[in-house]
Amino acid sequence: TLFHPLHVSVTEIEMNDTEKRLQIMMRVFMDDLEVTLRKEFRYPELDILDPKEATLNQMMGAYLSSHFKISLDNKPQTTKYLGHEQEGDAFIFFIEVANVKRWKTIHVQNDIIMEVYNDQSNLVHVTVKETVRSLRLTRNIPADKLTFDIK
Repeated sequence: TLFHPLHVSVTEIEMNDTEKRLQIMMRVFMDDLEVTLRKEFRYPELDILDPKEATLNQMMGAYLSSHFKISLDNKPQTTKYLGHEQEGDAFIFFIEVANVKRWKTIHVQNDIIMEVYNDQSNLVHVTVKETVRSLRLTRNIPADKLTFDIK
């Protein structure tokens, strides 16, 4: 595995007005995730590229349900894990929130990998009608909100 000194994930959340849903892509370094899932599920031998214990989709569905949460205007939303693809030394996870009503404020909790690396940063970029706003979530601030006043 390659050594990368930055512990960071990048999550893109885009409001799809036509389909009334949030489309979410989360990019996570494979090696950081492997260490995290070994600890989370007590699978010390886990090989993330060839998991024997459970599929990556099973593990990530369970893991993200407790470590990645979204609320819109203070109403918790149901995130649905859709799957993943591999890209270089990272995985991209696909998530969505369906049946989204009009909203102004999005609250995002993303504390993935923070239980393993205390310097983990989870960057979150939210796009609504071509306006992009961003959060940097850390162990000290694992959740924060953004407000969009867009007509």
